[in-house]
Amino acid sequence: QVQLVESGGGLVQPGGSLRLSCAASGFTFSSYAMSWYRQAPGKERELVATITNTGGSTSYADSVKGRFTISRDNAKNTVRLQMNSLKPDDTAVYYCNAGRYIDYGSRYLEVWGQGTLVLVSS
Repeated sequence: QVQLVESGGGLVQPGGSLRLSCAASGFTFSSYAMSWYRQAPGKERELVATITNTGGSTSYADSVKGRFTISRDNAKNTVRLQMNSLKPDDTAVYYCNAGRYIDYGSRYLEVWGQGTLVLVSS
């Protein structure tokens, strides 16, 4: 069964830290780029961070640069998001995403997790 399962969300005070984890199964994890997205109440889903399939390159939304770090372990089929200096604006449901192009780039395959809630509040 193809799935992504997120964990690690919860309530944290402003300035605090959380580490999200995403466990993958049912597909060749090392062939997929991995991303974290988030969706705040009343807002559209936005891309937070991406890491290439080898882990050799990462990218971040401007709003989280310098505070969040994405990493992956292809031996354990996991991707993590370390979130430091959290702000109330980081409150959202965070989703794990796996994606890759197939058919010579003509199709894009994606897998989504169910999401985990991060609430930043005092």
